[in-house]
Amino acid sequence: MYTFQLEPVWQAFSQQESTGANMLTSDDKTVEELKKKAEKPGKDAMVLHPFYRGKIQSIGKAPVRSFDDFAIWYTPGVAKACLAIKEDEEQSYEMLNRGNMVAVVSDGTRVLGLGDIGPYAAGPVMEGKAILFKYLGGVDAWPICLDTKDADEIIRTVKLLQPTFGGINLEDISKPKCYRVLEELRNDPEVKIPVWHDDAQGTATVVLAGVLGGLNVVKKDIENIKVALLGVGAANTRTAYLLEAAGVDLKNVVMVDSKGAIYSDREDIVAQKDHDTFKYDLAQKTNPDRMTGNLGDVIEGADVLISASRPVPGTIKKEWVSKMASDAIVYACANPLPEIWPWDALDAGARIVGTGRSDFDNQINNSLGFPGIFRGTLDVRAHTITDEMCVAAAQALADLGAKEANEKKVIPTMDQWELYPAEATAVGMKAIEQGIARVEWEEKDLYKHAENIIRIARRASEMLYEKGFIPKAPPT
Repeated sequence: MYTFQLEPVWQAFSQQESTGANMLTSDDKTVEELKKKAEKPGKDAMVLHPFYRGKIQSIGKAPVRSFDDFAIWYTPGVAKACLAIKEDEEQSYEMLNRGNMVAVVSDGTRVLGLGDIGPYAAGPVMEGKAILFKYLGGVDAWPICLDTKDADEIIRTVKLLQPTFGGINLEDISKPKCYRVLEELRNDPEVKIPVWHDDAQGTATVVLAGVLGGLNVVKKDIENIKVALLGVGAANTRTAYLLEAAGVDLKNVVMVDSKGAIYSDREDIVAQKDHDTFKYDLAQKTNPDRMTGNLGDVIEGADVLISASRPVPGTIKKEWVSKMASDAIVYACANPLPEIWPWDALDAGARIVGTGRSDFDNQINNSLGFPGIFRGTLDVRAHTITDEMCVAAAQALADLGAKEANEKKVIPTMDQWELYPAEATAVGMKAIEQGIARVEWEEKDLYKHAENIIRIARRASEMLYEKGFIPKAPPT
Protein backbone atom coordinates (compact mmCIF):
# COMPACT_ATOMS: atom_id res chain seq x y z
CA MET A 1 0.00 0.00 0.00
CA TYR A 2 1.37 3.35 -1.02
CA THR A 3 1.45 6.36 1.25
CA PHE A 4 1.92 9.83 -0.05
CA GLN A 5 2.00 13.52 0.80
CA LEU A 6 -0.09 15.77 -1.40
CA GLU A 7 1.91 18.98 -0.90
CA PRO A 8 5.30 17.80 -2.26
CA VAL A 9 3.65 16.35 -5.34
CA TRP A 10 1.83 19.61 -5.99
CA GLN A 11 5.13 21.46 -5.57
CA ALA A 12 6.63 19.26 -8.23
CA PHE A 13 3.53 19.89 -10.32
CA SER A 14 4.02 23.65 -10.00
CA GLN A 15 7.59 23.38 -11.28
CA GLN A 16 6.65 21.40 -14.40
CA GLU A 17 7.45 22.84 -17.78
CA SER A 18 5.22 20.43 -19.68
CA THR A 19 3.16 21.81 -22.55
CA GLY A 20 -0.05 23.30 -21.17
CA ALA A 21 0.94 22.90 -17.52
CA ASN A 22 0.19 26.54 -16.80
CA MET A 23 -3.19 26.50 -18.55
CA LEU A 24 -4.87 23.31 -17.43
CA THR A 25 -8.55 23.82 -18.08
CA SER A 26 -10.80 25.65 -20.49
CA ASP A 27 -11.54 28.44 -17.99
CA ASP A 28 -7.86 29.18 -17.44
CA LYS A 29 -7.48 28.06 -13.85
CA THR A 30 -3.93 28.52 -12.77
CA VAL A 31 -1.81 25.89 -11.09
CA GLU A 32 -2.10 27.77 -7.82
CA GLU A 33 -5.89 27.80 -8.06
CA LEU A 34 -5.95 24.07 -8.76
CA LYS A 35 -3.66 23.48 -5.81
CA LYS A 36 -5.97 25.41 -3.50
CA LYS A 37 -8.98 23.55 -4.89
CA ALA A 38 -7.29 20.21 -4.25
CA GLU A 39 -6.49 21.16 -0.66
CA LYS A 40 -9.85 22.72 0.22
CA PRO A 41 -11.98 19.55 0.66
CA GLY A 42 -9.59 18.26 3.33
CA LYS A 43 -9.63 21.59 5.17
CA ASP A 44 -13.42 21.77 4.97
CA ALA A 45 -13.71 18.19 6.20
CA MET A 46 -11.90 19.06 9.41
CA VAL A 47 -14.46 21.81 10.07
CA LEU A 48 -17.64 20.03 9.01
CA HIS A 49 -17.06 16.50 10.34
CA PRO A 50 -16.81 17.61 13.98
CA PHE A 51 -19.59 20.18 13.46
CA TYR A 52 -22.08 17.52 12.35
CA ARG A 53 -20.50 14.67 14.37
CA GLY A 54 -20.83 12.35 11.44
CA LYS A 55 -22.87 12.27 8.25
CA ILE A 56 -25.76 9.86 8.80
CA GLN A 57 -28.55 9.27 11.31
CA SER A 58 -31.67 7.15 11.61
CA ILE A 59 -35.07 8.76 11.11
CA GLY A 60 -38.46 7.08 11.03
CA LYS A 61 -40.07 6.47 7.66
CA ALA A 62 -43.48 5.69 9.24
CA PRO A 63 -45.46 8.57 10.77
CA VAL A 64 -46.25 9.08 14.43
CA ARG A 65 -49.65 10.71 14.08
CA SER A 66 -50.32 10.31 17.80
CA PHE A 67 -48.98 8.24 20.66
CA ASP A 68 -51.57 5.61 19.78
CA ASP A 69 -49.42 4.75 16.72
CA PHE A 70 -46.82 3.19 19.00
CA ALA A 71 -49.31 0.39 19.61
CA ILE A 72 -49.05 -0.33 15.87
CA TRP A 73 -45.34 0.22 15.32
CA TYR A 74 -44.42 -1.52 18.56
CA THR A 75 -46.32 -3.71 21.01
CA PRO A 76 -48.95 -5.14 20.83
CA GLY A 77 -49.61 -4.63 17.11
CA VAL A 78 -46.09 -5.46 15.97
CA ALA A 79 -46.56 -9.09 17.02
CA LYS A 80 -48.72 -9.71 13.96
CA ALA A 81 -45.91 -8.59 11.68
CA CYS A 82 -43.43 -10.78 13.56
CA LEU A 83 -45.62 -13.86 13.16
CA ALA A 84 -46.12 -13.17 9.46
CA ILE A 85 -42.35 -13.20 8.97
CA LYS A 86 -42.02 -16.34 11.08
CA GLU A 87 -44.39 -18.11 8.71
CA ASP A 88 -42.64 -16.78 5.59
CA GLU A 89 -39.19 -15.14 5.76
CA GLU A 90 -39.82 -13.40 2.42
CA GLN A 91 -42.32 -11.27 4.34
CA SER A 92 -39.30 -9.60 5.96
CA TYR A 93 -39.02 -7.64 2.71
CA GLU A 94 -42.64 -6.51 3.02
CA MET A 95 -42.79 -5.79 6.77
CA LEU A 96 -39.31 -4.29 7.22
CA ASN A 97 -36.97 -1.84 5.49
CA ARG A 98 -34.63 -4.76 4.86
CA GLY A 99 -35.19 -4.63 1.11
CA ASN A 100 -33.70 -1.14 0.97
CA MET A 101 -30.84 -1.57 3.46
CA VAL A 102 -27.21 -2.28 2.68
CA ALA A 103 -24.33 -2.86 5.10
CA VAL A 104 -21.05 -1.16 4.17
CA VAL A 105 -18.56 -3.61 5.68
CA SER A 106 -14.84 -2.88 6.15
CA ASP A 107 -11.94 -3.96 8.34
CA GLY A 108 -10.04 -0.76 7.59
CA THR A 109 -7.03 -2.52 6.07
CA ARG A 110 -6.95 -0.62 2.74
CA VAL A 111 -8.64 2.73 3.15
CA LEU A 112 -8.28 5.07 0.16
CA GLY A 113 -4.56 5.77 -0.26
CA LEU A 114 -4.01 5.66 3.50
CA GLY A 115 -3.43 1.92 3.87
CA ASP A 116 -4.18 -0.07 7.03
CA ILE A 117 -5.55 2.62 9.35
CA GLY A 118 -7.94 0.35 11.23
CA PRO A 119 -11.72 0.14 11.69
CA TYR A 120 -12.18 3.30 13.77
CA ALA A 121 -10.34 5.52 11.30
CA ALA A 122 -12.20 3.87 8.42
CA GLY A 123 -15.50 5.18 9.81
CA PRO A 124 -15.58 8.53 7.98
CA VAL A 125 -15.17 6.78 4.63
CA MET A 126 -17.90 4.24 5.38
CA GLU A 127 -20.30 6.96 6.53
CA GLY A 128 -19.43 8.87 3.37
CA LYS A 129 -20.30 5.81 1.33
CA ALA A 130 -23.63 5.60 3.15
CA ILE A 131 -24.58 9.19 2.34
CA LEU A 132 -23.73 8.60 -1.34
CA PHE A 133 -25.89 5.47 -1.35
CA LYS A 134 -28.85 7.44 0.01
CA TYR A 135 -28.59 10.65 -1.99
CA LEU A 136 -27.66 9.10 -5.34
CA GLY A 137 -29.55 5.82 -5.17
CA GLY A 138 -32.19 6.16 -2.46
CA VAL A 139 -30.58 3.22 -0.64
CA ASP A 140 -30.35 3.17 3.17
CA ALA A 141 -26.79 2.10 3.99
CA TRP A 142 -25.07 1.63 7.33
CA PRO A 143 -21.33 1.45 8.10
CA ILE A 144 -20.19 -1.77 9.75
CA CYS A 145 -16.51 -1.40 10.68
CA LEU A 146 -15.17 -4.68 12.03
CA ASP A 147 -12.41 -4.96 14.63
CA THR A 148 -10.81 -7.97 12.97
CA LYS A 149 -8.45 -8.63 10.07
CA ASP A 150 -9.34 -12.30 9.90
CA ALA A 151 -11.07 -13.29 6.65
CA ASP A 152 -13.02 -16.10 8.31
CA GLU A 153 -14.38 -13.69 10.92
CA ILE A 154 -15.43 -11.20 8.24
CA ILE A 155 -17.17 -13.94 6.29
CA ARG A 156 -18.91 -15.24 9.40
CA THR A 157 -20.04 -11.76 10.43
CA VAL A 158 -21.50 -10.97 7.01
CA LYS A 159 -23.48 -14.21 7.07
CA LEU A 160 -24.82 -13.33 10.52
CA LEU A 161 -25.99 -9.92 9.27
CA GLN A 162 -28.32 -11.37 6.63
CA PRO A 163 -31.58 -11.08 8.59
CA THR A 164 -31.15 -7.30 8.83
CA PHE A 165 -29.85 -6.28 5.39
CA GLY A 166 -30.86 -6.75 1.78
CA GLY A 167 -27.29 -6.50 0.49
CA ILE A 168 -23.63 -6.19 1.50
CA ASN A 169 -21.10 -3.70 0.14
CA LEU A 170 -17.54 -4.76 0.98
CA GLU A 171 -15.20 -1.80 1.19
CA ASP A 172 -11.50 -1.08 1.71
CA ILE A 173 -10.38 -4.63 2.54
CA SER A 174 -6.80 -5.50 1.60
CA LYS A 175 -5.95 -7.98 -1.13
CA PRO A 176 -5.83 -10.90 -1.61
CA LYS A 177 -8.11 -11.25 1.43
CA CYS A 178 -10.79 -9.21 -0.33
CA TYR A 179 -10.92 -11.78 -3.16
CA ARG A 180 -11.46 -14.64 -0.78
CA VAL A 181 -14.12 -12.84 1.26
CA LEU A 182 -16.06 -11.85 -1.85
CA GLU A 183 -15.88 -15.19 -3.65
CA GLU A 184 -16.68 -17.33 -0.62
CA LEU A 185 -19.71 -15.22 0.22
CA ARG A 186 -20.92 -15.06 -3.39
CA ASN A 187 -20.63 -18.83 -3.77
CA ASP A 188 -21.96 -19.85 -0.35
CA PRO A 189 -25.46 -21.37 -0.72
CA GLU A 190 -26.31 -20.09 2.76
CA VAL A 191 -25.87 -16.47 1.58
CA LYS A 192 -29.19 -15.36 0.12
CA ILE A 193 -28.44 -11.66 -0.41
CA PRO A 194 -26.11 -9.93 -2.91
CA VAL A 195 -22.53 -9.36 -1.79
CA TRP A 196 -20.47 -6.86 -3.77
CA HIS A 197 -16.94 -5.49 -3.49
CA ASP A 198 -17.00 -1.88 -4.66
CA ASP A 199 -13.22 -1.45 -4.90
CA ALA A 200 -13.22 -4.30 -7.42
CA GLN A 201 -16.62 -4.64 -9.09
CA GLY A 202 -17.60 -0.99 -8.71
CA THR A 203 -14.37 0.37 -10.13
CA ALA A 204 -14.41 -2.18 -12.93
CA THR A 205 -17.97 -1.30 -13.92
CA VAL A 206 -17.29 2.42 -14.26
CA VAL A 207 -13.97 1.81 -16.04
CA LEU A 208 -15.80 -0.43 -18.50
CA ALA A 209 -18.39 2.32 -18.99
CA GLY A 210 -15.51 4.68 -19.76
CA VAL A 211 -14.06 2.24 -22.27
CA LEU A 212 -17.43 1.78 -23.99
CA GLY A 213 -18.01 5.53 -24.03
CA GLY A 214 -14.52 6.20 -25.33
CA LEU A 215 -14.90 3.64 -28.09
CA ASN A 216 -18.14 5.38 -29.13
CA VAL A 217 -16.09 8.52 -29.71
CA VAL A 218 -13.07 6.98 -31.46
CA LYS A 219 -15.24 4.54 -33.46
CA LYS A 220 -13.44 1.32 -32.58
CA ASP A 221 -14.99 -2.11 -31.98
CA ILE A 222 -14.45 -3.62 -28.54
CA GLU A 223 -13.84 -7.07 -30.02
CA ASN A 224 -10.73 -5.85 -31.85
CA ILE A 225 -9.00 -3.56 -29.35
CA LYS A 226 -5.69 -4.15 -27.61
CA VAL A 227 -5.65 -3.25 -23.92
CA ALA A 228 -2.84 -2.65 -21.42
CA LEU A 229 -3.53 -2.62 -17.68
CA LEU A 230 -1.05 -1.18 -15.19
CA GLY A 231 -1.62 -2.68 -11.76
CA VAL A 232 -2.95 -6.15 -10.98
CA GLY A 233 -4.84 -5.39 -7.78
CA ALA A 234 -8.51 -5.76 -6.95
CA ALA A 235 -9.68 -3.06 -9.37
CA ASN A 236 -7.80 -4.11 -12.50
CA THR A 237 -8.28 -7.81 -11.83
CA ARG A 238 -12.05 -7.42 -11.92
CA THR A 239 -11.76 -4.92 -14.79
CA ALA A 240 -10.04 -7.56 -16.90
CA TYR A 241 -12.86 -10.02 -16.32
CA LEU A 242 -15.53 -7.41 -17.08
CA LEU A 243 -13.73 -6.40 -20.26
CA GLU A 244 -13.85 -10.05 -21.29
CA ALA A 245 -17.55 -10.26 -20.44
CA ALA A 246 -18.14 -7.17 -22.61
CA GLY A 247 -16.36 -8.66 -25.63
CA VAL A 248 -12.63 -8.00 -25.24
CA ASP A 249 -10.43 -10.96 -26.21
CA LEU A 250 -8.07 -11.51 -23.26
CA LYS A 251 -5.43 -12.63 -25.74
CA ASN A 252 -5.27 -8.97 -26.73
CA VAL A 253 -4.67 -7.87 -23.14
CA VAL A 254 -1.40 -7.44 -21.28
CA MET A 255 -1.26 -6.72 -17.54
CA VAL A 256 1.71 -5.23 -15.72
CA ASP A 257 2.44 -5.36 -11.99
CA SER A 258 5.36 -3.97 -10.01
CA LYS A 259 7.63 -6.71 -11.41
CA GLY A 260 6.64 -6.29 -15.04
CA ALA A 261 4.24 -7.96 -17.45
CA ILE A 262 2.49 -11.05 -16.16
CA TYR A 263 2.47 -14.24 -18.23
CA SER A 264 1.60 -17.89 -17.83
CA ASP A 265 4.79 -19.31 -16.32
CA ARG A 266 6.26 -16.32 -14.49
CA GLU A 267 7.85 -18.05 -11.53
CA ASP A 268 6.59 -15.84 -8.69
CA ILE A 269 3.00 -16.00 -9.98
CA VAL A 270 3.11 -19.78 -10.30
CA ALA A 271 4.58 -20.05 -6.80
CA GLN A 272 1.71 -17.94 -5.39
CA LYS A 273 -1.10 -19.43 -7.47
CA ASP A 274 -2.94 -20.79 -4.44
CA HIS A 275 -2.61 -17.45 -2.65
CA ASP A 276 -3.65 -15.19 -5.54
CA THR A 277 -5.73 -17.41 -7.80
CA PHE A 278 -7.16 -14.59 -9.93
CA LYS A 279 -3.74 -13.22 -10.82
CA TYR A 280 -2.61 -16.72 -11.77
CA ASP A 281 -5.73 -17.24 -13.89
CA LEU A 282 -5.27 -13.94 -15.73
CA ALA A 283 -1.59 -14.74 -16.32
CA GLN A 284 -2.73 -17.84 -18.19
CA LYS A 285 -5.30 -15.99 -20.29
CA THR A 286 -3.50 -12.75 -21.18
CA ASN A 287 -0.22 -11.91 -22.93
CA PRO A 288 0.06 -15.13 -24.99
CA ASP A 289 3.33 -13.87 -26.51
CA ARG A 290 4.87 -13.86 -22.99
CA MET A 291 6.16 -10.29 -23.36
CA THR A 292 8.35 -9.16 -20.49
CA GLY A 293 9.42 -5.84 -19.07
CA ASN A 294 7.67 -2.74 -17.79
CA LEU A 295 4.65 -0.99 -19.29
CA GLY A 296 6.80 0.89 -21.76
CA ASP A 297 8.11 -2.43 -23.11
CA VAL A 298 4.67 -3.90 -23.81
CA ILE A 299 2.34 -0.98 -24.58
CA GLU A 300 3.13 -0.53 -28.27
CA GLY A 301 -0.03 -0.57 -30.38
CA ALA A 302 -2.43 -0.61 -27.42
CA ASP A 303 -5.76 1.11 -28.02
CA VAL A 304 -6.61 1.46 -24.34
CA LEU A 305 -4.50 1.90 -21.20
CA ILE A 306 -6.16 1.42 -17.80
CA SER A 307 -4.07 2.16 -14.74
CA ALA A 308 -4.91 1.49 -11.09
CA SER A 309 -1.45 1.90 -9.67
CA ARG A 310 0.60 4.46 -7.73
CA PRO A 311 -0.89 7.93 -7.08
CA VAL A 312 2.25 9.59 -8.41
CA PRO A 313 2.30 11.54 -11.69
CA GLY A 314 5.12 10.23 -13.83
CA THR A 315 4.39 6.59 -13.03
CA ILE A 316 3.19 6.46 -16.65
CA LYS A 317 5.71 8.17 -18.92
CA LYS A 318 4.85 10.29 -21.93
CA GLU A 319 7.08 8.26 -24.19
CA TRP A 320 5.09 5.14 -23.30
CA VAL A 321 1.80 6.76 -24.30
CA SER A 322 3.37 7.87 -27.58
CA LYS A 323 3.82 4.17 -28.50
CA MET A 324 0.08 3.50 -28.33
CA ALA A 325 -2.22 3.19 -31.34
CA SER A 326 -3.84 6.22 -32.93
CA ASP A 327 -6.91 7.59 -31.12
CA ALA A 328 -5.65 6.00 -27.90
CA ILE A 329 -7.67 6.05 -24.66
CA VAL A 330 -5.81 6.52 -21.35
CA TYR A 331 -7.51 6.13 -17.97
CA ALA A 332 -5.13 6.91 -15.11
CA CYS A 333 -7.35 6.11 -12.14
CA ALA A 334 -5.12 6.39 -9.05
CA ASN A 335 -6.40 8.79 -6.40
CA PRO A 336 -5.91 11.49 -5.35
CA LEU A 337 -3.34 12.02 -8.13
CA PRO A 338 -3.27 10.25 -11.50
CA GLU A 339 -0.30 8.24 -12.74
CA ILE A 340 0.15 10.77 -15.55
CA TRP A 341 -1.13 14.34 -15.82
CA PRO A 342 -3.86 14.56 -18.47
CA TRP A 343 -2.08 17.26 -20.49
CA ASP A 344 1.03 15.07 -20.67
CA ALA A 345 -0.97 12.11 -21.96
CA LEU A 346 -2.71 14.32 -24.53
CA ASP A 347 0.59 15.87 -25.56
CA ALA A 348 1.97 12.35 -26.06
CA GLY A 349 -0.79 11.53 -28.52
CA ALA A 350 -3.72 10.16 -26.52
CA ARG A 351 -7.10 11.28 -27.82
CA ILE A 352 -9.13 10.60 -24.67
CA VAL A 353 -7.82 10.86 -21.11
CA GLY A 354 -9.68 10.21 -17.87
CA THR A 355 -8.75 10.19 -14.19
CA GLY A 356 -10.41 9.67 -10.83
CA ARG A 357 -10.55 13.42 -10.20
CA SER A 358 -13.55 15.71 -10.62
CA ASP A 359 -11.44 18.70 -11.67
CA PHE A 360 -10.23 17.04 -14.87
CA ASP A 361 -12.23 15.79 -17.86
CA ASN A 362 -13.69 12.27 -17.88
CA GLN A 363 -13.87 11.42 -14.19
CA ILE A 364 -13.93 7.64 -13.71
CA ASN A 365 -15.55 7.36 -10.29
CA ASN A 366 -17.26 4.50 -8.43
CA SER A 367 -20.04 6.85 -7.38
CA LEU A 368 -21.39 6.62 -10.92
CA GLY A 369 -21.97 2.91 -10.34
CA PHE A 370 -22.80 1.45 -6.95
CA PRO A 371 -25.87 3.57 -6.02
CA GLY A 372 -27.74 2.69 -9.20
CA ILE A 373 -26.51 -0.88 -9.30
CA PHE A 374 -27.74 -1.59 -5.77
CA ARG A 375 -30.99 0.28 -6.47
CA GLY A 376 -31.79 -2.10 -9.31
CA THR A 377 -30.50 -5.17 -7.47
CA LEU A 378 -32.62 -4.47 -4.39
CA ASP A 379 -35.74 -3.59 -6.36
CA VAL A 380 -35.84 -7.00 -8.05
CA ARG A 381 -34.45 -8.76 -4.94
CA ALA A 382 -31.64 -10.43 -6.86
CA HIS A 383 -29.63 -12.78 -4.69
CA THR A 384 -26.32 -11.85 -6.31
CA ILE A 385 -24.74 -9.26 -8.63
CA THR A 386 -23.37 -10.98 -11.72
CA ASP A 387 -20.77 -9.77 -14.19
CA GLU A 388 -23.56 -9.50 -16.74
CA MET A 389 -25.43 -7.09 -14.46
CA CYS A 390 -22.25 -5.00 -14.18
CA VAL A 391 -21.86 -4.96 -17.96
CA ALA A 392 -25.51 -3.88 -18.27
CA ALA A 393 -24.82 -1.00 -15.85
CA ALA A 394 -21.73 0.04 -17.81
CA GLN A 395 -23.62 -0.10 -21.09
CA ALA A 396 -26.43 2.01 -19.62
CA LEU A 397 -23.91 4.67 -18.60
CA ALA A 398 -22.27 4.67 -22.02
CA ASP A 399 -25.63 4.72 -23.83
CA LEU A 400 -26.95 7.61 -21.73
CA GLY A 401 -23.95 9.71 -22.64
CA ALA A 402 -23.67 8.57 -26.27
CA LYS A 403 -25.61 11.43 -27.88
CA GLU A 404 -23.34 14.13 -26.48
CA ALA A 405 -20.16 12.05 -26.06
CA ASN A 406 -16.92 13.75 -26.99
CA GLU A 407 -13.25 13.59 -26.05
CA LYS A 408 -13.87 15.51 -22.81
CA LYS A 409 -17.01 13.70 -21.68
CA VAL A 410 -17.33 10.06 -22.68
CA ILE A 411 -19.83 9.10 -19.94
CA PRO A 412 -22.34 11.06 -17.82
CA THR A 413 -21.27 12.92 -14.70
CA MET A 414 -22.62 12.52 -11.19
CA ASP A 415 -24.87 15.58 -11.45
CA GLN A 416 -26.87 13.97 -14.28
CA TRP A 417 -29.18 12.28 -11.84
CA GLU A 418 -31.19 10.42 -14.52
CA LEU A 419 -28.23 8.08 -14.92
CA TYR A 420 -29.07 6.34 -11.61
CA PRO A 421 -32.63 5.20 -12.45
CA ALA A 422 -31.46 4.27 -15.95
CA GLU A 423 -28.63 2.20 -14.50
CA ALA A 424 -30.92 0.63 -11.89
CA THR A 425 -33.39 -0.38 -14.57
CA ALA A 426 -30.71 -1.96 -16.76
CA VAL A 427 -29.34 -3.94 -13.80
CA GLY A 428 -32.75 -5.07 -12.59
CA MET A 429 -33.91 -6.16 -16.04
CA LYS A 430 -30.68 -8.11 -16.58
CA ALA A 431 -31.22 -9.92 -13.26
CA ILE A 432 -34.77 -10.79 -14.33
CA GLU A 433 -33.44 -12.03 -17.68
CA GLN A 434 -30.86 -14.21 -15.90
CA GLY A 435 -33.50 -15.73 -13.63
CA ILE A 436 -31.91 -14.55 -10.38
CA ALA A 437 -34.58 -11.99 -9.42
CA ARG A 438 -37.27 -12.79 -6.88
CA VAL A 439 -39.50 -9.95 -8.04
CA GLU A 440 -40.32 -9.24 -11.69
CA TRP A 441 -41.12 -5.82 -13.13
CA GLU A 442 -42.08 -4.30 -16.43
CA GLU A 443 -39.17 -2.14 -17.55
CA LYS A 444 -41.12 1.13 -17.52
CA ASP A 445 -42.47 0.42 -14.03
CA LEU A 446 -39.04 -0.43 -12.67
CA TYR A 447 -37.66 2.85 -14.02
CA LYS A 448 -40.56 4.83 -12.54
CA HIS A 449 -40.06 3.17 -9.14
CA ALA A 450 -36.31 3.85 -9.09
CA GLU A 451 -36.81 7.43 -10.23
CA ASN A 452 -39.40 8.05 -7.50
CA ILE A 453 -37.42 6.60 -4.61
CA ILE A 454 -34.28 8.53 -5.61
CA ARG A 455 -36.26 11.75 -6.02
CA ILE A 456 -37.77 11.34 -2.54
CA ALA A 457 -34.36 10.68 -0.96
CA ARG A 458 -32.85 13.79 -2.52
CA ARG A 459 -35.77 16.04 -1.74
CA ALA A 460 -35.92 14.83 1.88
CA SER A 461 -32.25 15.69 2.40
CA GLU A 462 -32.67 19.09 0.77
CA MET A 463 -35.85 19.88 2.72
CA LEU A 464 -34.31 18.98 6.10
CA TYR A 465 -31.47 21.38 5.36
CA GLU A 466 -33.75 24.12 4.05
CA LYS A 467 -35.97 23.88 7.16
CA GLY A 468 -33.02 23.85 9.54
CA PHE A 469 -33.50 20.30 10.83
CA ILE A 470 -30.03 19.70 9.46
CA PRO A 471 -28.13 22.70 10.89
CA LYS A 472 -26.71 25.22 8.46
CA ALA A 473 -23.06 24.52 7.77
CA PRO A 474 -20.57 26.99 9.24
CA PRO A 475 -18.40 28.99 6.83
CA THR A 476 -15.21 27.26 5.70
